[in-house]
Order: sequence, then structure tokens, then C-alpha cells
Amino acid sequence: MTRVKICGLTDIDTAIAAAEAGADLLGLVFAPSRRRVTPEAGRAITAAIRTRKLCPLLVGVFVNLPAGEVNRTAAFCGLDRVQLSGEESWAYCRRMELPVIKTVHVPAGADGREITRRIAAGRYFLGAGLTCLLDTAAPGAHGGTGRRFDWRIAREAAARFPVIIAGGLDAESVGQLVREVRPWGVDVASGVETAGSKDTEKIRAFIAAVRRAEAATAGGPILSGEEGCGAA
Repeated sequence: MTRVKICGLTDIDTAIAAAEAGADLLGLVFAPSRRRVTPEAGRAITAAIRTRKLCPLLVGVFVNLPAGEVNRTAAFCGLDRVQLSGEESWAYCRRMELPVIKTVHVPAGADGREITRRIAAGRYFLGAGLTCLLDTAAPGAHGGTGRRFDWRIAREAAARFPVIIAGGLDAESVGQLVREVRPWGVDVASGVETAGSKDTEKIRAFIAAVRRAEAATAGGPILSGEEGCGAA
């Protein structure tokens, strides 16, 4: 099963629509971004999802904040995962009180073997609970650029580890990615937006495209302990 993460949600109604459409993870950005939400807004979104007994995991996206602040915000909002998208070290990641999704930024001309070695190092420090998200490196940005990297770089890592692929995905391109790379998950933000705002029809189309593509391939097994309402 390919997990779908809809990232950069900013309001309750769209978060509920994404969950009802079948998103497996919902991303709330607490870092500088036009999609940034306050802890209070994040808590309200999480509460609304829980009240309706919807089952996506709630992920908070943070960049280069003190570890204590990340843990406090995650607890206040009732999150299930923290995504660290800055230059946080593996030692820093070990200070998190929730499972970690660590962003690995892929520069132009990157070597797939080096990316795989970086992920292997993270799993050595953090264990099997670590998930890495591969996104396109861009000067002055930590994600959300809508730019695609060379998916061939991700194939080796995806064959060995649970990785989420981000960067330039939309309903037209994600099927090819799922068929060719078969990642643990895919992440989308700008690819399901219209004029800078989340578009529920595009969210539904994106999720449907993922499900069609995986139906045409032999999907990998669901990893135990990583699915379900609020699963830790």
C-alpha cells in the first residue's frame, strides 16, 4: 500500500475532506511558509479529525527549532509524527518524543547510493521507526517548492527502506512514480492546490491516481504499527 500524505493543510474543512478522500497522513506546517499554521490552529484541526473518528496520522512539519519546542507543540496539538525538514542531526532526532519523518534534500546530480547511505545511517541511530522523506533541494527553501528530482535516485532507497517521495507531484505524475519507484509513501502540497489554496477535487484526483497505479503493481505489505487512528 502506498501511503498518501497531503501536506500544508491550513483549515479544518479541507483537512476533513482530505481524510474522507482516503489520505493516510495529513501534514500541518509549523515552519515559516505561506502554509504555516499556529499551534492553536493545528490543535483545532487535530481535534476535528479525531472527533469525526477519521484515521489519518497527523504530522507536524518543523524546521530547525529547539527540540523542546517541537516536543511541546506536538504534544499540545496531539500529533502522531513529527517531520523534521531542516538541518537537524540524527542526534537531534533522537530527542523527539514521537516517531520521526526526516526530510533528506536531494540536490541536482545527487548519487543514489549516497542518499541510501544517509538513510541507513539514520536508521542505525534511530531504529526502524524512522521514515525518510526525499524532497528536492532548493536554495533558501526546506520544501514545498513543487520541483521534481530525478526519481532514479530514489529507487535504491525505496527498495531497502520506507521512504516518502515529495517534489513536483500531482495527479498526472504520481502514477508513474508509484509504478516505477514503488515508495512507501508520496507527499503532495502544491500539486493539489489551485491559486495557492488546497483544492479538494485535486486531492481526490491525486489519491485516486495513487490507488489506480498501485492496483497495476504488486504493492508491498503494510508495516505493522504504522496504520490506524492515532497509531504510534
